[in-house]
Amino acid sequence: MAATLRNVTTYDLKLAAPLAAGFAVFFVTPLVILLALSFQTDPQGGHFGLTQYVNFLGDSFSLGVLGSTLWLGVKVTALTLLLGYPVAWLHQRSPGWAKGVIMLLVLLPLLTSVVVRTFAWVVILGRQGIVNASLLGLGLIDTPLKLLYTEGGVVVALAQVQMPLMVLPLITALGRIDPNLADASSVLGAGHWRTFRKVILPLSLPGIIAGCLLTYAAAITAFITQSLIGGGQMLFMPMYIYQQASTLQNWPFAAAISVIFLVAVLVVVSIFNVLGRLSRGYTNA
Repeated sequence: MAATLRNVTTYDLKLAAPLAAGFAVFFVTPLVILLALSFQTDPQGGHFGLTQYVNFLGDSFSLGVLGSTLWLGVKVTALTLLLGYPVAWLHQRSPGWAKGVIMLLVLLPLLTSVVVRTFAWVVILGRQGIVNASLLGLGLIDTPLKLLYTEGGVVVALAQVQMPLMVLPLITALGRIDPNLADASSVLGAGHWRTFRKVILPLSLPGIIAGCLLTYAAAITAFITQSLIGGGQMLFMPMYIYQQASTLQNWPFAAAISVIFLVAVLVVVSIFNVLGRLSRGYTNA
């Protein structure tokens, strides 16, 4: 009797049980606890309601912190895209050995702790750092510039820290573009800039969307870089949550802030996902 062949494309759902259990224990359960904590009206947990959410949404200072954090992510993402796209483009146009060098330079920051990289930027942007020393040596400035503990410094540091998250998706997207398309565009009389604007850029939109999504989500939640480079003169949502939870011991309000921040990030991620689907439809058209 011939043995019955098993369909290798189907699997027993029991195989996913350990993964589902781990997901429930380490993600769903803490999220449910956080959500329940956010409905407590006081730190003692005697009553439940929407008091914490009303306090946040009715406070102009809290809304300003949320807005400045989301806007920070926009600026970091824009700068990272502006600097990362040429790197990805250069990677695709380089010979084999140069591609390896560029990829090593892109991946090298990921092998270093974010704390170490952030402290390096503290040294670079300090009053006696490399930037001010170079400008003073060239005679371009008379006194050191205030680069540390400024929003510009935070944006630059975050852009460098999150650069691999932008460059890697761009390299993947550009690598999928048929090089014959650019040659065909040139044969038809289009210049380099027109070829880039009409052919390369639209076809690389999936990589741009993916890179922007990763960079934005990482930038607005980068507690260490925001705290060390921004100092105490700027307040963003991660530090705001930390202050409410650890310093003021107001855990219900900190939980409510976390939930609101999570919802805001999910809204932005959803927008990026919609743009990603539209870009894939555009490139497949």
